[in-house]
Amino acid sequence: MPNGSRNAPDFGLTGLHALVTGASGGLGLHMAGALARAGATVHLAARNTDKLAAEVQALRDAGHQADSLALDVQDATQVEHALQALHARIGAPLDIVVNNAGVTNTRPLLDQQPDEWDRIMDTNLRGGWLVATAAARAMVAAKRGGAIVNVASILGERVAAGVGPYSASKAGLIQLTRTMALEWARYDIRCNALLPGYIATDLNREFLGSEAGERLRQRVPTRRFGTARDLDGPLLLLCSDAGRHITGAALPVDGGHLTSSL
Repeated sequence: MPNGSRNAPDFGLTGLHALVTGASGGLGLHMAGALARAGATVHLAARNTDKLAAEVQALRDAGHQADSLALDVQDATQVEHALQALHARIGAPLDIVVNNAGVTNTRPLLDQQPDEWDRIMDTNLRGGWLVATAAARAMVAAKRGGAIVNVASILGERVAAGVGPYSASKAGLIQLTRTMALEWARYDIRCNALLPGYIATDLNREFLGSEAGERLRQRVPTRRFGTARDLDGPLLLLCSDAGRHITGAALPVDGGHLTSSL
């Protein structure tokens, strides 16, 4: 018999403010929508807010609270000023930060150029550090906790040819997340990494449907690629009170891809 005295886990985010970087499309936009549907006021951040206008309006039309924020995560000064302005506007620190901004290229290491290496590292790793620390400082000053989710990748724990800088940046982000969790636990700030596997989006759908994509699909134990919706539950777990005792985790959402044999 179920124990009726136990409350169900609380995945709700009503009354909380959440920032999602890299939210102009793809997984970032989807995750912002998932947080909004759970009750959060979502702040969609990207370098170009023109791309966000229609998405913010769509969320508002659906009855959600949403706005946009111009943010280049590579620019330390802009990150600091933008988050300070946002905190002042909402009258409190953010409750949730989802560091999703990321870039990559596909090129062998021997053909990688220093400026491309720097662009990938500055966005994926340094940018995540800048945004997380700016948000965490405000949480600490206000003596209130929060949840930080750094979107990494299974390529931070496994390797693939042609994406060396990306894999290195995501591996660094996973380790950075663990350091954040260790240092900020005393402030009730939970820090976790979400590790998507191959998730079908408009950007990669053509490749995943190709012969090469089919060979890749056969390596996934579930024999399917993920969908953006597959991230909703793990994301809400890490952002909500349901995951209040989870920090320092690196959670794969990959259909068991990381367990596949070499």
